[in-house]
Amino acid sequence: MQKSTRLNTLLLTAICFFAFFIFGFTDNLKGPTLPSMIAELNIDYGTGGNIFFGEYLGFLIATLLTGILADRFGLKIVMVIASIFLAIGVGGYSTLATASLLAASLFIIGLGLGAFELGPNAIIVSVYREQKGLYLNLMAVMHGLGAMLAPLFASWMFGMGVFWRDIIRWDLLPIGILLLFSLLLRFPKAEEKTSLDFRNIPKVAFKNHLPLFYGAMLFYVAAEIGLASWLVAYLQDVRSVSVESSNQALAFFFGMLMVGRLLGGFVVHRLGYLRSVLTATLLAVLSLTLGIFTDYHILIPLTGFFFSIIFPTLTAAVSDAQHENLNTILGVLFAFSGLGGMLGPWLIAWSSDFLGLETGFITTIILAAFTLFFVFILNRRTDHGKNS
Repeated sequence: MQKSTRLNTLLLTAICFFAFFIFGFTDNLKGPTLPSMIAELNIDYGTGGNIFFGEYLGFLIATLLTGILADRFGLKIVMVIASIFLAIGVGGYSTLATASLLAASLFIIGLGLGAFELGPNAIIVSVYREQKGLYLNLMAVMHGLGAMLAPLFASWMFGMGVFWRDIIRWDLLPIGILLLFSLLLRFPKAEEKTSLDFRNIPKVAFKNHLPLFYGAMLFYVAAEIGLASWLVAYLQDVRSVSVESSNQALAFFFGMLMVGRLLGGFVVHRLGYLRSVLTATLLAVLSLTLGIFTDYHILIPLTGFFFSIIFPTLTAAVSDAQHENLNTILGVLFAFSGLGGMLGPWLIAWSSDFLGLETGFITTIILAAFTLFFVFILNRRTDHGKNS
């Protein structure tokens, strides 16, 4: 029985890591295919931003719903529903031909990704209680790997003359594999059945320092997703970088995310969660600023190395501080991350429409600076960032 339990734990860890790989790959096929999508539909930057808005609206809704769903019925149903939504959304985004229908497809993709954000994180926290900071960072490495391979895969396919919609359709294969394993595996059950509903969320999820965590997460994700969504277009349109090199730069950004999380997972526990995040955020702001305002635009994708530990380490810090209704609280945390993912690309899109992409891209620095502000306040109010 013990051997069976150990094997199931290993398989659960593997499926969580694979889910985050798919998460990173799916979410970041948008950026490399954005110029082709804009050209096909003959739309402006603002409309492109509105299409992206749909994904993160779905993400935000899903994180709130799946947190409560997981606390009531367990995590298996969350993983199965996530896979189904993702398959439907990817199928629609690779087939439908109007801006509104593409936005609706991305909304469904967002529902799937939001459920993926909650499910694997909650499983890892449940299975690896003492080493969750390490395993959350290692799992995030898989997100970085998927995100790094997405633009390389897209660039390779574009080089062979493949249409952007056909590139998106390749994502259905790993999603189908994940759905199969999610149906077959045993998942951790909720520790306690809860009657928590939306009316009780403010009382449970907005106490103590939790709103500061939500603010930090919102602005961090806005900065990361905004940068990832518009980096290719920025490099091509403003810096006159080739299609191949701009996609390689996006791959480098996610490669730095992956490397940073791989190394950071072994460091954050010793340094302290919030102290680590404060240092990383400060360096990210500096890297972004130098990359945008100097000729060294390579520093923009290098920012991924400093961004790397922020999301998983904030998640670990919240799970350390809270134990009751943890899935619901994580759902609210990830809902704020969804709000950030929704606002980041949208703010860059519309500021670029009014002021030009060169100026609009500076929004990434502002968003990262707000992250630094919230993390600084958290450090001051929680014993200077030591682990709980």
